[in-house]
Amino acid sequence: MFAKTFKDFCINFNGKNTFSSGDLMTGQISFELAKATKIRSISMCLTGRANVHWSSGGGKKRNRRHYNANIDFFNLKSMIFTEGAVGGAAKLPPGRHVYPFTCHIPQGDFPSSFHGPHGLIRYSLKVSIDRPWHMSTDFVTEFNFVHHINSNQPDLWSPLSGSNSMEVCFLCCATGPITMTARTEKKAFSPGEMVKIICDFSNASSRTVTPKIKLQQKQHYYTINRIHSRLVVKTMVSQIGLPIAAHTSDMHTELTLTIPMDSSLSISNCSILNVEYVIELRLCVSGSSDLTVVFPIILCDIPIHPLASGVIT
Repeated sequence: MFAKTFKDFCINFNGKNTFSSGDLMTGQISFELAKATKIRSISMCLTGRANVHWSSGGGKKRNRRHYNANIDFFNLKSMIFTEGAVGGAAKLPPGRHVYPFTCHIPQGDFPSSFHGPHGLIRYSLKVSIDRPWHMSTDFVTEFNFVHHINSNQPDLWSPLSGSNSMEVCFLCCATGPITMTARTEKKAFSPGEMVKIICDFSNASSRTVTPKIKLQQKQHYYTINRIHSRLVVKTMVSQIGLPIAAHTSDMHTELTLTIPMDSSLSISNCSILNVEYVIELRLCVSGSSDLTVVFPIILCDIPIHPLASGVIT
């Protein structure tokens, strides 16, 4: 019955669909009425919420254990249109109707939007239409929320470095060490940005080694008391470098990868859902364990320029 009376219901934001703490949100709702209709009120509810859920244990369904947690960041209600008189209703004529709305996103340390296999952080606007002798009808649209990181933190634009080495044995005899040293120009990056890893390799062994680099996303889901947790590791992008021949010393090279544009931002300010990123540099040695260096990085919404004194050229 509602679909026959109301046509083309839309919720539109003015200018953008991405907001942050303290932003002014403006827009309008619009709909077409097929006939004259009585309406008591049109209300809106702005919500920010995180929830997680996962299960463990195999076998029959009754043997599985379920874990979940929920957090409400805010829940703000206001009126877009009201008749005014208690219990009254306005009779709207057929045709197109447009109602503007304005509200402020609350000030607070809220995490960025995120959707994962075991949970989400969701921000939405719900519009409810109340008519006499009818159930209230709701329309919900989701908007993107971005937590702005403080770019003045020195560790974000300072270089990262790491090194590792190993002895490779062949027929119980050591054939020479393999060493690597690597560094990045900074710690914080933004989606779409290219990451450059400066590498120095020495391969004194009798085997060819191959460098590989990958960006991993680590999703951490927690119960409220943090006693139970679930980890999901996802490889976002990877690259393979040129092989390094045996008995090669002091090889200098650069490895690069581009962070996917659709990557979620890092999340560290939500007690039940965290998102972290690491760049893993690995030297793969045939018939032996790999040599690894890991760089924990942060994905933020704005480009961070490297420290001037530590820029790598």
